Amino acid sequence: MRGIGKEFMEKTRYKYLEKSDQRKGLPQPPLELGPEEGQRIIHLPAPKDLVLGHVDLREVLENRRSVRTYSEQSLTLEELSWLLWSCQGVKEVISRPATLRTVPSAGARHPFETYLLVNRVEELKLGLYRFLAIDHKLAVINLEESLADRVAEACYKQNIVKTCAVTFIFTAMAYRSYWRYGERGYRYMHIDAGHACQNLYLAAEAIGCGACAIGAFYDEEINYILGLEGADQFVIYVATTGKKA
Repeated sequence: MRGIGKEFMEKTRYKYLEKSDQRKGLPQPPLELGPEEGQRIIHLPAPKDLVLGHVDLREVLENRRSVRTYSEQSLTLEELSWLLWSCQGVKEVISRPATLRTVPSAGARHPFETYLLVNRVEELKLGLYRFLAIDHKLAVINLEESLADRVAEACYKQNIVKTCAVTFIFTAMAYRSYWRYGERGYRYMHIDAGHACQNLYLAAEAIGCGACAIGAFYDEEINYILGLEGADQFVIYVATTGKKA
C-alpha cells in the first residue's frame, strides 16, 4: 500500500532533485522576518547576561520528559529569554550570509520563525508574539483575549495550551530551505524542528520547567490564527512550557 507519506519519501530522494535556486544563482531569502512598520518591540534580557541553566547535563537528560501539568506560577522574562535563546538563539551572523544558532540546521538555513502564545510571563500581556532572533527581541502580534481558546481548539482541543505559561509555535519559511535544497528541503525542515524542540525540552528542564511537544493540530486553523497562508509559511511544530506542578 502506497500513501502520500511514502510518495513524499520517494519523490524527495536525490535522484529526483532538480538544480536548486541557489545553484541557479538566485538570491537567497532573508535570514528572518523583520518587524512590521510601527510594530511594538519588546527587549529581552541579553543572553550573555543570563545566569540560568547551569546544571549537570546528565541530570537534565535523565529527568527530561513530556510535562502536561503546570503550576500557576509565571515565568520571568529572564526565563523566557533563556528558553528562546536555547532553542533558536543566534550566536553569530556570518558573511555567507547565514545565522549560526544554538541548534543545528541543514546548511545553516534555519527556516523557522518562533511565535509565542503567552499566558503567564511577568511583564508581558497575554497574547501572541514573534521572536526576532537576530536582535533577541519580541514583536507584539495580537493581544486578543480569546487567542488561547482558539489555539487550544486548533491543537485538537488540548487544554495544556491554556494551562501552560507559554506555548511555542514554530513556523517554517519553506523557501529558506527550498532555495538551497529544492524538494528535499522539506525533509530537512521537519528534522530541524526536532532539533529546536529538543533544545526547548532540555532548557526547560534545566530551570525547573517542563515542556510538551504537540504535533496534533489542524493546519488550516492554526495557520489562520497566526495570519499565515499555509504554503510559503506554515506551522510545523508546537510545544507548551511552564513551571512544573
